[in-house]
Amino acid sequence: MSASHAISTNQYRINKEPFYQVQGKEVALYEAAYRARLPVMLKGPTGCGKSRFVEYMAWKLDKPLITVACNEDMTASDLVGRYLLEANGTRWLDGPLTTAARIGAICYLDEIVEARQDTTVVIHPLTDHRRVLPLDKKGELIAAHPDFQLVISYNPGYQSLMKDLKQSTKQRFTAFDFDYPEAALEARIVARETGLAEPVAAKLVKVAQIARNLKGHGLDEGVSTRLVVYAATLIQGGVQPTDACRMAMARPITDDADIRATLDHAIDATFA
Repeated sequence: MSASHAISTNQYRINKEPFYQVQGKEVALYEAAYRARLPVMLKGPTGCGKSRFVEYMAWKLDKPLITVACNEDMTASDLVGRYLLEANGTRWLDGPLTTAARIGAICYLDEIVEARQDTTVVIHPLTDHRRVLPLDKKGELIAAHPDFQLVISYNPGYQSLMKDLKQSTKQRFTAFDFDYPEAALEARIVARETGLAEPVAAKLVKVAQIARNLKGHGLDEGVSTRLVVYAATLIQGGVQPTDACRMAMARPITDDADIRATLDHAIDATFA
C-alpha cells in the first residue's frame, strides 16, 4: 500500500470501538459475508442500531467506512462523481461510491429507499461477479478494490409502491433483519450508552414499548432506541424523567393530541 493510499484510507477508519450489543449471530454472519465480499442489506425500523452495527463491523474488521445518507434529491453523480468547473478548466471529483471502490472501503448507503430508483441502478455492476463501476462521463471503468464491500439499509415500515427497492436490486444482496432489542437487553444498552441506572432505563424502555404498540393505531413509527437514549441523556443531565420522556420520546413522534395524551398518561403512570 502506498503512502498516499494509506493517508486516503486512514481518514475513513473508525479508531475507537463503537458500542454495539450483539443480539444473535449477526456479527459472525456479517464476517462471513465480508470474507466473500458479498453485498449486505440491513432491514429494520428507524433507530434500532443498523448504522451502529455497520460502524462496529468496520471497526472490528479494521476497514475504512464511507457512509452516504440517501435522500430523494440524490443523483447518480452525487454517488459516482462529476466534473467541476475551475478557473483553469475542469477537474473530476470522485463521489463517495467511487472513492470507496478505489480504496477498498465499506460503502454504506443508509436508507437507500429514499434515493430515486434511477440513481440506485448505478450500484448494480458492483454487486455481482463483475465488481466494476463505470464512470460514463469520464470514460473510465473502475475495477473495485479487493477489500471493497457495499452495504445498504432501509426501513421496511415505510415501503410503498413509490418507495421500495426493485427486485432486481434486492436480489443482489444478502440480508439481515434488525429490530428493537427485547426489553431487558434494551435497558442494558441504554444504561451502557448513557450511564443511567438500569432500573430507570428499564422504565424508559417500558414507555417506548407502549408507544411501539401504537404503531398502526395512530402512530406511523414507534419510539426508537435512539430516542430512548436521548431521554436517558436528558435525565443524566438533570432533567426530570417525565419531562425527558415527553421531550425525547413523545413529542418527536406525533402531533396528534389524543396519541400525545395516551403517551403522557403512560409516562406519568410509569414514573409515578
